[in-house]
Formats: sequence, structure tokens, C-alpha cells
Amino acid sequence: MNVEGCVNELREIMERECPDYDYEHIFVDNASTDATFEKLRVIASTDKNVKVILNSRNVGPFRNMWHGLRNASGDALIPLLPADLQDPPRVIPAFLRLWNEGNLVVHGVRRNRQEFFLMRAARSLYYRIIRRFADVDIPLDAGEFMLIDRKIADSILSLDDQYPYIRGLVAQCRAKSTFVSYDWEIRKKGKSRNSIIDLVDQALNGFVSTSKVPARVALLFGFLLSAFGIAASLVNGFLLLLNREGVAVGIPTVIVAIFFFSGIQLLFLGLIGEYVLSIHGQIRKSPPMFDVERINLDDQTRRATHPYKPKI
Repeated sequence: MNVEGCVNELREIMERECPDYDYEHIFVDNASTDATFEKLRVIASTDKNVKVILNSRNVGPFRNMWHGLRNASGDALIPLLPADLQDPPRVIPAFLRLWNEGNLVVHGVRRNRQEFFLMRAARSLYYRIIRRFADVDIPLDAGEFMLIDRKIADSILSLDDQYPYIRGLVAQCRAKSTFVSYDWEIRKKGKSRNSIIDLVDQALNGFVSTSKVPARVALLFGFLLSAFGIAASLVNGFLLLLNREGVAVGIPTVIVAIFFFSGIQLLFLGLIGEYVLSIHGQIRKSPPMFDVERINLDDQTRRATHPYKPKI
């Protein structure tokens, strides 16, 4: 269980390097099935900076972060500080320094990932694809471990997004931003509950929520294939009118063409289906998740309780 180490490391850093800041450390328990919540209850009973929410059901990492942001009261917010500390709290003072210099967003950029080669390569390829095709500039190798100003948080939280891709929404604000590079460390304890299917689902959500390019590529490719088919039929008809042999087409060629065009159609139908599912999720909503229990959290305003001390 990583929560104790996460609490202790953040507390030490804030007390040693950021003593002028009030802070709150919000844990949103995504309906865990182990003893995590009971451990957090004990920690929160002795540390009022630690605040805990227990979800009624598991809503996935992005919605879980979204719920945490909705309950945060600081002037600056960090959407995700993973309890396994792969994104290290020691860079938070650098986040704050750059925020105080006027940057509304400070991205955490993972310059080196200490993980299995194939997974590292797949993530790197995905980040580059999404940056290339996204409608906005999303920094390479940046995730939700970032610092955002309250103005940015209020802007994105004003949306009724059923499956928020937070880094994409932050990028769409197009606010003044910078970044801090760090090493993404190997997980010291425990095992991630994110399966390959979960990661693919999150990746597809990020892709369709930040870019119109895939749908436009499907349209262009379909147009080019149609144009090629029409041109081939016209050439073949013209040759037949001249009493010459048309384009010879045997059964193997027809079979290959059928499989090729059928595959292309299924690919683009699946792509369009992803956009349709995204729209469907926004329109036909499921019953909302609710808080089973809240610890050290009241119906408070989103402003600092001590105006002379910035709060994160």
C-alpha cells in the first residue's frame, strides 16, 4: 500500500521547501476493494491536510481526477499525484516557482521512463501521434501530473464532460505555459490496475476528443478510392468501345480487391463508431457516481482560507 509513503513524502517536501503555502492533499478512492480507504481514514484523522473521498463505484482514472478537481479549493491545482510516486513530488516546488512567474500551466514532462521497453515505445509513439494530429499543442510525454491555475481549473470544470481527457482540455485553454522535466521512476510497490484494454480505451478517448483528423482522413481516403474506381471503369469502357481488350480482371484479383476494400470500410466504420460512442456517452448519461463518505471535506468555497498564503 503506497498511500502512507505518498503522504509522508509530500508533507516533508511542503514543510521543508514550501513553508509559505497552505496545501490540501486530496485522495479520491475509486471504490477500491482492499484496505486503502481504512488506511486513509487513519491518516486523515491525524493530518487535516489529508482529505479523502470514497466513490460509490469505480469511474476510471480520468473521471476520478475530474472529481478530485471539483472538490479542490486551492489557487493552484495538481490534477494527479499518483500514490505510487512514479511522478515524483520533489518537482512540485519547481512547479510553484514557475507558476509564481506567471505561467498558468506548468506541465510535467517525462524525459525518461523507467519501464518495459515495449510499453515505453508504445507510449512514446502515441504521444507523438496525438501531438501531430491534435487541434492544439499537447507537450510530448506530458500527462496529468502538472500544475494548473485556478482559472484553468474553473474553465475546464465548467464543461459537462462525461469522459474528460484532462491534458487535452488544459491544452485547449491555450494559456501561458511551460514545463518541468523529470525521470518517471519505476513503481516501487504494488501493481497498476490499468489493464491493456483500459489503456487502449483511454488512448482512443484522447484521440477522438482532441482531433478531427481521423474522420477527415477517412473522408479523403474514401474520396480517393471512389475516384480511382470511377477512373478505372471509364478507362475500361473506353478500351471496350475501341474494340480492344479491357483491363483483365481474374477471380484472384477480384477476391483481393473485395478483401481490401471491405477491410478499409470496416476500419473507417470502426473509426466513425468511436466518434459516435463518444457522442453517445455525452448524451445518454449513466446514473452519476456519488460520494459514499467524505473526510476533512466540507461544502467549502474554492478560495484559500488564508488569503495571504497561496494554497495548492
